[in-house]
Amino acid sequence: MSGAYSGRSRGARESGGARLRAIVWLLILGAAGYAAFKVVPVYLANYQLEDRMQTEARYAVVNHRTDDNLRDIIYREIQDQDIPANREDIKILENSQRVVRLSVDYTVNIDLKVYQLHLHFNPTAENRALY
Repeated sequence: MSGAYSGRSRGARESGGARLRAIVWLLILGAAGYAAFKVVPVYLANYQLEDRMQTEARYAVVNHRTDDNLRDIIYREIQDQDIPANREDIKILENSQRVVRLSVDYTVNIDLKVYQLHLHFNPTAENRALY
C-alpha cells in the first residue's frame, strides 16, 4: 500500500510543477506582449517618417523645394507621429537641382517598468535627378 500512496503524492507534485511552469510561461508571454505593445509603435512611426522623407526627397528635385519647405514638411510628419525630435534635428545634407539628401537623428526612451530602453534612430533619404 505504501507504493500506491507515494504514487499519488508524486502525481500531486508533478501537477503542482506543471501549474508553476504554466504560470511562469504566462508571465514571460505577458512581459513579451507588454514590451511589444510599447516598442512596435515606435518602430512603425520611424518607418512612416522614413517613408515620408523618401517621398519628399523624390519630389523635392522636381518641385524645387527650399530647405525650409522640406524641414517644415518633415517636422509636420514628426509631430503627426509623436516622434521626440526637434526641428533642429532635421538635417538637409544637400538640396540642389540634382540631389536631395535628408537626415533626422533622434532617440526614443521607452519605460518598460523594470528597464529603460533607449532606441536611437537615424532615418535618411536621398534622391538624384535622372538628368
